[in-house]
Parts: sequence; C-alpha cells; structure tokens
Amino acid sequence: MHDSEPDSALRAGAAYQARRSRRHFLALSGAAMALAVTTRRASAHTRAAPAPPRSADPLFGLGVASGDPLPAGVVLWTRLAPRPLEPRGGLDDRRYRVAWEVAADERFARVVRRGETWAVPEYAHSVHVDVRGLDPGREYFYRFRSGREMSPAGRTRTAPDPRRRLDRMTFAFASCQAWPDGHYPGYRHMTAEDLDLIVHLGDYLYEYGVPADGGVRRTAVHDGLRFRCDTLDRYRLQYGLYKSDPDLRAAHAHAPWLVTWDDHEVQNNYAGAISDESVSSVADFLVWRANAYRAFWEHMPLRRRRAPAGPDMRLHRRVGYGDLVQFDMLDGRQHRSDQACGDGTRSDCATRLDPSRSMLGPAQEKWLIDGLSGAAARWKVLGNQVVMAQDDFGSEPGTRLFSMDFWDGYTASRDRLFRGIAERRVDNVVVITGDAHRGQAADLKLDFEDPESPTVGSEFLGTSISSGGDGDPSSGLPPGDSDPANPHIIYQNDQRGYVTCTVTPGEYRAEYRVTPLVSSPGSPVETGARFVIEDGRPGLNVAAAR
Repeated sequence: MHDSEPDSALRAGAAYQARRSRRHFLALSGAAMALAVTTRRASAHTRAAPAPPRSADPLFGLGVASGDPLPAGVVLWTRLAPRPLEPRGGLDDRRYRVAWEVAADERFARVVRRGETWAVPEYAHSVHVDVRGLDPGREYFYRFRSGREMSPAGRTRTAPDPRRRLDRMTFAFASCQAWPDGHYPGYRHMTAEDLDLIVHLGDYLYEYGVPADGGVRRTAVHDGLRFRCDTLDRYRLQYGLYKSDPDLRAAHAHAPWLVTWDDHEVQNNYAGAISDESVSSVADFLVWRANAYRAFWEHMPLRRRRAPAGPDMRLHRRVGYGDLVQFDMLDGRQHRSDQACGDGTRSDCATRLDPSRSMLGPAQEKWLIDGLSGAAARWKVLGNQVVMAQDDFGSEPGTRLFSMDFWDGYTASRDRLFRGIAERRVDNVVVITGDAHRGQAADLKLDFEDPESPTVGSEFLGTSISSGGDGDPSSGLPPGDSDPANPHIIYQNDQRGYVTCTVTPGEYRAEYRVTPLVSSPGSPVETGARFVIEDGRPGLNVAAAR
C-alpha cells in the first residue's frame, strides 16, 4: 500500500472533538475559514510573468526537496524567494513560470521527465510537482529553472515495487530543530550516509520569537522575527529562517523525506481545536491553526491534494517500501482530545484513564489498526510524535509522575492500539518518535504494570537535532541497563543527533548517532548505542559494533 488515503467518511469531523457538538464544530470551522482570508486558493487572474526580475540574491535560496515517494513517482518541491526574510520572499504578487526536470544521471545527460508549472503568490511562490512515470526503486536527480536561474540539484529515490522482495533499506529519522538553540551538524552527517529516505517527526520549527542576537547562533535577526508566529506571513518568515541553514538544505536535497508535525508547527501543546494558551476563542485559534497548517504545507514536499482547507489538513498516510517496510505516518495533534488535568506532569490524574479519550481520534485509530493488520510488509514502522511507552518520571519511592501530553495521558487510546496489535497478531511493529529531546529505547508492553506482559513492539525515541542545546553527556542510561521505575526502558541519552535504521528481512537495526556539540558548527558524530530487533521475535537487543 502506498500513500493510501483514509476513507472519505472518516474525514475531519473527529478532529475537533473537545467536548463540542458536531453542529458547534461546523459553526466554528465556518467562522475560522471565513476569517482566515490568507488561506485563499490561487486565482487564474493573478498576473503572470515568465520569470522574476534579476536579483543579486539567489532565487532558489531555500533549496530543493523531494518527498512521499511512490514506486512510479515522487513530489518535488522548491520556493522562489530571493529574500526569504522579507514579506513575500522579496517578490511581488505575480505568478512566475517554473520549469523542472528529472534525470537518471547526476549530469542531467539523460532527462527522463520534464515540465512546467506556476509559482503563485497565494502559495508563497512555492512549487509542488507530483512527478509520475518513473521506474520503481531507483535513484534520480532533479532541478528547477525560472528564467535564466537554475536551482541546486537534488537527489531522490522512488519506492520499490510493492510486489518486489526487498533485501534492505536504510533511513534516518530526526525531529526538533530549534534554530536559536544551535546548529544542525546532524543533518550534515546524514548527508554522508547512503539513505533511501529521511523521516521527520515534528517540531520542524518553533513558533516562538527569535532573540535579536540569534540565540546560540549569534546571528543578528531583524525585528520581524522577534515576535511570535500567528499570522501566515509570520510563519512564512520563520520557515525562511530555518531553511536558511545550509545543513538542513543539504539534507533535503540528499534523499526524499516523509514528514509529519508535532505541536510547535502551530503552538506548544495544542490539542485539536484547543489552544494551550489564552487565545480568546476557539474560532480565533482555528484561524491561527489554519495559518500554521498552510505555511507548513507550503514549505514541505507534500502533494497538492494534501493542501489544507482552512484549519483542517489530512496528514496521516501510509507509504510502502516493497515487501519489507510499511510506514504509517501519524498525526497526534489535529485529532487528539484535550490534555487531561490541565496538562503538565501529574501524579494523580484519573481523567487520563478515561476510555473516551483519544490521541489520534476514532477515525485515525481505526485506519491505523486496520492498516497494520492488513499489511503485507514484514516490518511496520509508525512515525509518531510523542513518547508512546509508559514513562514514569517519579524519582521518589511510591511517587508516580506522568506527562499528560505523552501517550501516558491517553492510556485508553494506547491500550486500544496495543490490544489491536495483539489480537490481530501483528508482528514486527516498530515505533519511531520525536519531541522529548532525548534518545530512548523501550519495549512496548501490553500491560506496563506487569513486566512479564507480552511485548507488542518496540519504540525508538530520537533526540533533537538542536532543541535544548548541547545536552548532558553525563546524564542517561547506558544501553542494556534498565530504569527501575520503567523496566521496559533500556537506554537514555540527553545529547543531540539522529537515528539511522537499517532494515532487512531478518532484522531491524537502529544506531543512535550523537553530535556532542550544537553550540558551534562542525561537531563530529559518534554512535551512542546500537539495537537490533529480530524478525518475529519482539523485543530489543543491544547490538555490538559491526
């Protein structure tokens, strides 16, 4: 199965549960869409021009990207923005013609597909080309041109034929890249690896204002970036700033990406239609969310059909790699119930056990469990936002503390998923997770209160690319040790980096790649831990270096 859509009957009605009736939801959604005038679609009457005027600034300064690969196609992305930290990226309100081409070789001597499209001001002059007619499981190179200016070239790879027996695939995953907190050496080291895919699990940017001195980066920023994101134009400036990082641009050009979001693409710890802060009304927050979703889509290699409609965007989807791996990319923000007991970390919160609560919403829960049980691929990988394993933060004997934003705040939703996996005998389930700014490896137990309970899968929590700064090398849990409060957790590390996963029919191997410094550019990379899961034998094993 490849990039399959949820059934149309399962659309966004469940997205805005939050103790509101369907009638009230429709009223709020309509109000938000009416107010969010910035989400208008492109007009055929927008003035056209063959190319932007010549400028001393690079037209394709935000780079190129590809994503959501299929066996016969892939999405190509770029944005015309010679001055991305100015309104409209330094361009006027005209639409501009953009040519693209895909080649079988790095020198573009064998061009296999080419075409033209328009970069329109309504979409911040971003371009999303859904290329089809390519061969499965092979490497391609692509580039764009507008007028006399050519973009950098990118490398991509289509997904293998779903009927093909695949012997191996390698991908890396990352999350959490606060620009003021540090540089992105993890992405620089990723580009030295031969990857079929890069998966990003959220917090691509942070909505907060940027310090005038650029924080850790000590790069002065203009006043427009010092205020928090809420409007569409302000989010566009933030994406322009983040994509100015050369290591991030290089990683986008290195391999196709699968992306999902977490909270900071909109607002810290938001839940569905509920703001975590003092936004004056739900309708106002839905306008905020519509602007954030629109800017996210504009700057990600996603298909046009995934463009948001007002405050609603269907992001969860399924992508397959031959008969080896099925990726289920989850959306744990748009459809979730509000956090229990006022959010935060709580020691006594019965509401978190309420069976009516959901992390994914009923429609996405059903889509996920049905898709896992019907999977033809050997390994099932869930792209997940927040920690799924039970994680008790209690440091004193007899004291238990759980994050209401993690799956611990949605225990019934987690139980339904784990029971579905067990009852339908789904094997080889691996969850990859972001958000927490630490590396962590854990087994997923059908009943976390019973250490002898069956293991239904394993979770690899990846640390941040830069969020939180350099981290603490002295804090954590060595590979193979166990946390007394959480015996299913066998590794923790509080430094920065990413995780590389190599998958074969016989095993799933994960390597925690650690970049000790993000406070200055040029950090080396080292392997902090290695784990392996054997086909058909659930549970983590510490792996020796090869």
